[in-house]
Amino acid sequence: MIQQISHILLKGVQVYSEDILIENGFIKINNGKIVEIGSMEELEKENEFEIIELPGHYKAIPGLIDIHIHGVNGADTMDATKEALDIMVTALPKEGTTSFLATTMTQEGKQIENALINAGQYIEEQQSIGKAEILGLHLEGPFVNSKRAGAQPIQHIIDPDLALFQKWQNLTNGNIKLVTLAPERPGGLEMIRYLKSNGIIASIGHTDATFDEVDEAIDAGANHVTHLFNQMRGLHHREPGVVGAAFLRDELKAEIIVDGVHVRPEMVKLAFKQKQSEGLILITDSMRAKCLKNGKYDLGGQEVTVKNGKAILEDGTLAGSILKLGHAVKNIIAYTGCPLEDAIEMASVNPAKQLNIYDRKGSIAVGKDADIVILDEEMEVYITLCHGAIAFNREENSK
Repeated sequence: MIQQISHILLKGVQVYSEDILIENGFIKINNGKIVEIGSMEELEKENEFEIIELPGHYKAIPGLIDIHIHGVNGADTMDATKEALDIMVTALPKEGTTSFLATTMTQEGKQIENALINAGQYIEEQQSIGKAEILGLHLEGPFVNSKRAGAQPIQHIIDPDLALFQKWQNLTNGNIKLVTLAPERPGGLEMIRYLKSNGIIASIGHTDATFDEVDEAIDAGANHVTHLFNQMRGLHHREPGVVGAAFLRDELKAEIIVDGVHVRPEMVKLAFKQKQSEGLILITDSMRAKCLKNGKYDLGGQEVTVKNGKAILEDGTLAGSILKLGHAVKNIIAYTGCPLEDAIEMASVNPAKQLNIYDRKGSIAVGKDADIVILDEEMEVYITLCHGAIAFNREENSK
């Protein structure tokens, strides 16, 4: 149930604000924006607000931002329907996600176009208060390397084609914000230069690039790595590969899927030691089976079997995840021993900064969008607010 209240006061909660942790704090929200933060001792004028009293050990953190997600709860960006995106924006606040990039995948050109047009129209015309916000599109493929296809259908993979990309960007009204591509393929560096000059994130992914080729990509403007370790040239003592470049080059922010399946916990810890919280971005890369039962599902026309927390193709290839971003936050803390502040940086701050929207999202600060998640003592999502409206309340949902 979506509750739309313009004036909300969150009381008595630990507030993980942009600057400090307020142990016994409050947050005032008015018309979708954060208007005041402070300690309970400083609280004045509360009668005009709808008050939400919270246990003192609950935590208020900024809304989580998933820049790499294909689907959830039976819906997928590639369905190219308003109904699919409606499902996604409604389901994601339950895991603490308040905004995201709707992510496409390699397919026949017309199918990609339909998904892009649908999402572009939705972003421009159909966003709703009290639901997760679609910040734009992440184009994952088809400009990747077939040697590192993973679950991207090989028959539809093509080399980077700048004219085609420009056509697709026009179809979305400029809403493609991130592109995953293989920089070593013909046309790769040209496309990266174009993306950089137009304020679009160029991400190195599904790639067999060498360390030197990644260096060239960085010089051209690449500043991002798609799902670190997965479907890329790995670390070798004579060829550091994409992973080595990600570790050594601070220019690169690296996505990572912290589900314990795509990357085992020890490797997550290694990545964290190398990149620290400022260099990593938590993502889900989740598919439509997230929030559904074990069974068989579709991913880009391929049958995916979901069982025991894994989503795999018939040949055993991992096919996206069923990870919830709120659980990725819990996992990164468990795997690395990092504090919650570091997890917030990886799940909220860094994606907002990469997308150049940190002026309005990514932290709890006066003047920013009231995208806020309340976590209980088990670090599970209790309440999620999107633009100041309650999008998920566990007590309401359990009735």
